Amino acid sequence: MSLQKFIFQPGINREGTAYSNEGGWFNSNRVRFRKGLPEKIGGWTKASTNFFQSTGRALHAWVDTSGTKYLGLGTTWKYYVLDGDVYNDITPIRATTTNGIVFAATDGSAVITATDSSHGCVVGDFVTISGSVSLGGLITAAVLNTEHQITAVPSVNTYTFTASATANSSDSGNGGSGVDGAYQLNIGLDVYVQSTGWGAGTWGAATWGSTSALTATNQLRLWSHDNFGEDLLINPRAGGIFYWDESSGTSNRAVALSALSGANLTPTAALQVLVSDVDRHVICLGTDPIVGSSRTGSIDPMFIAWSDQENVAEWEPKSTNTAGSFRLSAGSGIIGGIRARQETLIWTDTSLYSMTFVGQPFTFSINLLNEGVGLVGPNAMVNTPRGVFWMDKKGFYAYTGQVQELPCTVTDYVFSDLEQGQTHQIFGFVNKAFDEVGWFYCSEGVTVIDRYVTYNYEEQVWMIGELSRTSWLDEGIFSDPKATSSSSDVGYIYNHESGNDDDGSAMTNVFIESSDFDIDPAGENFQFVSKIIPDIRFTGNGDTGSGGQQVDLVLKRRNFPGQELTTAVTSACVSTTTKIDTRVRGRQAVLRLQSNDDDTTKIGMGFRVGAMRLDSKPDGRR
Repeated sequence: MSLQKFIFQPGINREGTAYSNEGGWFNSNRVRFRKGLPEKIGGWTKASTNFFQSTGRALHAWVDTSGTKYLGLGTTWKYYVLDGDVYNDITPIRATTTNGIVFAATDGSAVITATDSSHGCVVGDFVTISGSVSLGGLITAAVLNTEHQITAVPSVNTYTFTASATANSSDSGNGGSGVDGAYQLNIGLDVYVQSTGWGAGTWGAATWGSTSALTATNQLRLWSHDNFGEDLLINPRAGGIFYWDESSGTSNRAVALSALSGANLTPTAALQVLVSDVDRHVICLGTDPIVGSSRTGSIDPMFIAWSDQENVAEWEPKSTNTAGSFRLSAGSGIIGGIRARQETLIWTDTSLYSMTFVGQPFTFSINLLNEGVGLVGPNAMVNTPRGVFWMDKKGFYAYTGQVQELPCTVTDYVFSDLEQGQTHQIFGFVNKAFDEVGWFYCSEGVTVIDRYVTYNYEEQVWMIGELSRTSWLDEGIFSDPKATSSSSDVGYIYNHESGNDDDGSAMTNVFIESSDFDIDPAGENFQFVSKIIPDIRFTGNGDTGSGGQQVDLVLKRRNFPGQELTTAVTSACVSTTTKIDTRVRGRQAVLRLQSNDDDTTKIGMGFRVGAMRLDSKPDGRR
């Protein structure tokens, strides 16, 4: 008998075959590499039992001048500002109706029909009613005078909502003479629609079979946001630009930029809004140009405009200010931008630009850095202490003063499984505590984010796995990374790297699996494996032994690369396990370590894998 030590190369490698990657790892889920060794990722817990509505798409943190920490959250339906764990709805008001709404109720139904000329609503929109009187019976004024979500839009002049009570009498054309309605921004979609035509829009937005042009209201709802001092700028992609004044309090909503005092030629819509560093210009990417003395109202996807310095309201270029504009040439549309070190990076679908403040008379210098490499989605880039990383349609890249393609050992795996129709949902993230960047994405045939790919930029290794997170914010103002996850229109914010579990339950389907390796170093003889000596260090507060700290060790075998793998051994491994006895014969083997998913009591546990050893002897050539 002889002991063979197996120390596998760090990182997941899926570029070749399982056999050609001998000595490496081939597959994993919810495992990271640190100092060359694999370990279970950190867990997550709900930041609050309070929830938000729909899908979270953007997170942003800042601190006001008094030290109050705020968290901005853009969702498919709304925009919230969190002060503590309270979701304060600051979604802008799209339109108001004064003394112009009447209601109809039907006995035995909670559905209320509202009549309001040219209301502009789509199914799912929110309206706040005020000034109504009782329809009689259970449909009281208190039932009507609140926020409602619209359930159907029968016509341009009517819509329905479900009241909190069931009518016990019928009434029509009533509710009083002073009924007001405040209509919030139209909601967006949870999926990306690639073209115009049938099916473009929210359910019930138009008649069956009708066509539609894509707008901010019938497209995947994404948000950009940034601070102007302690105040907040927000922008639904392809929609208007709005301003929230922190001093007005969290009970007040954001208002259109054009409504601010002194507003002059403010953009009416944009693909993204951000604020430049140090010089403090508000920058709109993909916005409407000025023609004559007014904005066109139509987005030019390659057009950039910026405000006067230190002035969110002044956008008319003059010799006395620094407002201006520029149209990019390389590409067909701006995808996104990010503030980097002393410059703003802007991607089109095919190129990367740098925008740098130079002062008057030009204000900004805009230079083409690279042509041929674009951005796969509006949130597919991230800034880190080691530069800016992003995802293109065919690879991964970094910018550290120059553009570099990242050598990637999972390129084919990711891009062959990527749902190309939902690349706008991709969300890039950074986890600085572990030197990681990554991207959450939809796998092929799926319209909800379900997978991730991660890169450790210090150790230059790649990891893959399954996890549904629709937005991310790294530690900084808040002590833990935060991410959003939604189900059935109810979403939560999670604190990540918090413990070892899935919000109080065992984290399931955690595993790492090696590529094929020859049991016989020469690869010629069959080998008989009589035992496995594990090298696993358990962490966390799980019970020692079988009560909490446990993983399953799996040994698979086959004789030729073309054969199917056969599971030969599955054995529980605890902190006190010294060896696992086996009776396995074969040429090639695969080693897998996985969580004990059938036992939900095994919580509070982390693990780290070292050098595994097999005790084997030659067993002939046939």
